Amino acid sequence: MPQWPVLDYAGWRDTALTLQLWTQIVGKIRLALTPWCNHGWQVPLYVTARGLGTSTIPAGDQAIDIEFDFVDHWLFVRGSAGGMEAVALRPMTVATFYAEVMEALAKLGVAVRIVRLPNEVPDPIAFDIDETHASYDGEAAHRFWLALVQASRVFSLFRTSFLGKVSPVHLFWGSFDLAVTRFSGRPAPLHPGGVPGLPDRVTREAYSHEVSSAGFWPGSDSYPEAAFYSYAYPEPSGFRTAPVPAGASFDQALGEFVLPYEAVRSAADPDRLLLDFLQATYAAAADAAQWDRDALECGLGVPGVPRQVG
Repeated sequence: MPQWPVLDYAGWRDTALTLQLWTQIVGKIRLALTPWCNHGWQVPLYVTARGLGTSTIPAGDQAIDIEFDFVDHWLFVRGSAGGMEAVALRPMTVATFYAEVMEALAKLGVAVRIVRLPNEVPDPIAFDIDETHASYDGEAAHRFWLALVQASRVFSLFRTSFLGKVSPVHLFWGSFDLAVTRFSGRPAPLHPGGVPGLPDRVTREAYSHEVSSAGFWPGSDSYPEAAFYSYAYPEPSGFRTAPVPAGASFDQALGEFVLPYEAVRSAADPDRLLLDFLQATYAAAADAAQWDRDALECGLGVPGVPRQVG
């Protein structure tokens, strides 16, 4: 049985806040160097076998990638020219982390300028002057990564049962959540914008088409509990009253279905409960909005077995 680690937001809050800002620095490097892709898919991080990584980033006439290693606690910056630099993950200020990452890039011959103000966080402080956030509990970061591994594994399985447009399973460093998004194929009405700390033009491009989106976040000061979530945009009539598995509910303040991480972790079959939640909330969105489910869906993928057609 896969291990779902205990996650207590209060116990690792300071590390979580610092780590989110560190991931924003790395994500903004990818943002600054990579051509825009629909829905901002060029900017997220991905769960790796050691932590979180960027995948390949174009950098002039070479390529780089950047990876957080939450097993041995390093940040690796690698270049296609053969160079590699490393930053030890340890208690240090955001300003120090920013300076060391930029120095690592410079040693690889990569020149990049990023917007130094964080996104989607309250009371943002520019990275290069942030001496406030300076916590790193390696054990807590490792547990968070283990939770991401499990969530990503189940999200990736859920993703295989959709034939339509579907996002990768990826971590958005602004909101600090792992997400997977399905699309009906139809345009959506223009998003009103107004997401704190996110330019309206980014939000509107991200929500240009109808979606059913699910994800996982580790908690925040406004919602101090790790949880899985699911929402629809635009939200169709009847969505929030649809039946969902025991333990899940619709949060009126968030405008999303929520399933506490602890309910999944402590379930007799965590994978089954999470898959049931993902499927039920997707079905709620698809049915209420009258998606063409027969054309968009298939069975869950099986290793080594091609999907049968014809």
